[in-house]
Amino acid sequence: MNLPKQSIINFSSFIDVISKGPLSSWAKILPEQIEKTMSTGRWGDMPAWELALKNLPQITPSTVDLKNGVLIGSPNDCNDETLTRLRTQLMGLHPWRKGPFYLCGLDIDTEWRSDWKWNRVLPHISPLADRLILDVGCGNGYHCLRMQGEGAKRVIGIDPSVKFVYQFYAIKHFINQAMNQNKPAAGLPVDVLPVGIEHMPAALKFFDTVFSMGVLYHRRSPIDHLGELQNLLRPGGQVVIETLIINGGAGDVFVPKGRYAKMANVWSLPSEETMLSWMKQCQFKNARMVDVSTTSLQEQRSSDWMQFESLVNFLDPDNPKLTIEGHPAPMRAVFIAEN
Repeated sequence: MNLPKQSIINFSSFIDVISKGPLSSWAKILPEQIEKTMSTGRWGDMPAWELALKNLPQITPSTVDLKNGVLIGSPNDCNDETLTRLRTQLMGLHPWRKGPFYLCGLDIDTEWRSDWKWNRVLPHISPLADRLILDVGCGNGYHCLRMQGEGAKRVIGIDPSVKFVYQFYAIKHFINQAMNQNKPAAGLPVDVLPVGIEHMPAALKFFDTVFSMGVLYHRRSPIDHLGELQNLLRPGGQVVIETLIINGGAGDVFVPKGRYAKMANVWSLPSEETMLSWMKQCQFKNARMVDVSTTSLQEQRSSDWMQFESLVNFLDPDNPKLTIEGHPAPMRAVFIAEN
């Protein structure tokens, strides 16, 4: 199996699992996809990320709670010196954007309060117990872990940003330590892979639930993205999409000229009616918007764990209802449909 030899992350056990079922066709090409994405020529900081994982202190957390947050261990699980080492190694993976995480007394206060988004989404979706789930553009896997906390059978997250993958496996390492008491044969059935949705086999029709949160507006063709999501769902499966929208009517789409909230890769923001029409065009059933909210400065902000610019820097300082470029400020909505 031709996996990246330089990486401390072991994808082999996951590939072995999926090689024996409906995902076997993907398992055959996945090693090459992973190796291509994790090329050290593209990710010059990878040696530092490797060291961060390699030098994680030895801690066996006493508890794991993924239902009420990502809550791992207690302050009694390690001394102050070990806690300092833990913080140093995890800070080597800065910036931490999705979270928060609690690890043996260490609060990883991420840029996004992703738990707030999860609390908005969860009441509206089908129960996740015993479901096979794909999370597209999952970042560091925070929501993947919360999906497991709801009893998912297996969760697969995909994201081509390799640093996020390292963050996930740093957290998963300690969850596995707590669950398995250093027995590597078992482990949490959650994995994050450094690949994009374009690497998934076409017309797979496999997953019970597919999430796409914070991805649609980064795709040049939103219709194509919706079609990709639809092709990954089994008949009767559910898609959950969280995306930026605008106020407006049927057919209204905002296409930024240049940047949007300092982001260079925002292609289109639909109205609610336009988004629903796109979903129906892609043959989703019972498409509906279940939540809409304006992103607040409390939900997205800089912190010790994400020390770069954040939402306050992306908005007009004299009018927070506008972005720095004068566009409508970010408004996020959750859409759900069945296949």
